[in-house]
Amino acid sequence: MFTVVPLPQVSPDDAAAWHAVVAASLAGDLPEEPRPTFEQVHAQLTVIGRDNRRLLWQATGTDGSVIGVAGLRLFTSPGQRHLAELELHVRPDRRRSGVGSHLLATAVEAAQAERRRSLITAVAGGGPGDAFCAVRGFRQVLALDHLLLDVARADDAAADAQHPGYELACWTGTVPDGLAEAFAAAKNSMNDMPTGEMDYGSQAWTADRVRAMAEVLADRGDVLLTTAALRTGEMAGYTEIVIRAGETRRALQYDTVVVPAHRGHGLGLWVKAEMVRRLRAEHPAIVEIETDNAQDNAHMLAVNRQLGFRPHRSTHEYQLDLPTT
Repeated sequence: MFTVVPLPQVSPDDAAAWHAVVAASLAGDLPEEPRPTFEQVHAQLTVIGRDNRRLLWQATGTDGSVIGVAGLRLFTSPGQRHLAELELHVRPDRRRSGVGSHLLATAVEAAQAERRRSLITAVAGGGPGDAFCAVRGFRQVLALDHLLLDVARADDAAADAQHPGYELACWTGTVPDGLAEAFAAAKNSMNDMPTGEMDYGSQAWTADRVRAMAEVLADRGDVLLTTAALRTGEMAGYTEIVIRAGETRRALQYDTVVVPAHRGHGLGLWVKAEMVRRLRAEHPAIVEIETDNAQDNAHMLAVNRQLGFRPHRSTHEYQLDLPTT
């Protein structure tokens, strides 16, 4: 027996219970992966993005303990108002007892009430999430390869390559005002990234929106590093790294983009190699970078392998098509 209730506000006790469920779930599904800290989970639950809102639920057992959690991210930007993203975790010792199914049904009902046509979720490749999604009407729409880079052993020689007419710019946190418009224009090139069969929609980036994204990360206590390639006031490409609050070992690769007009010149490898050198100099405690690439993104996979990234694990993205009225 259990009860599913909404979580309109998150207290420190709620966040601690949520963290315990997530940590137990990931320990069962991804035993070799580092667990998120309480601070990271608390920030994720309480610091909301500027272009989305979240609905949260928890499942409680008869003894009052939290045994499952679900979060629904509702996108609010114009190109993605059809989309919702689900995060769902159940303690391994309480799986196969209807907890996950009940949480999913609750989230689906809420997504339909919000007039969403697509619900997406990510699960560990080859894990129990694959079977859970398959029998509940989801279809796999994208496969991602996760790669790890040993920062000390990375091949950063490309940072010394000559790119006449281009120069590097680096910053931490919010983009400098003089580059904000160019940065937003470069970010709009992300709309051609591989998304498989996912009904992902499109994003429209503005200077205000890129600033807002950086503010959200700062509010969570994360460190955002950006290295960009510039040419006569235009941003030709960039790469972003995030070090989550309290992280002592691993950085996460965020976007790496080269604007279509500037592709074919090795700029992606250039900015990523320079980022490796920045990490070594500015954050020597960070010893590895994790990235993920769509399995059909041959170019970026080749760039990452040249740097020294090695295969680590996989993620499968699933989508549930919701009836619309």
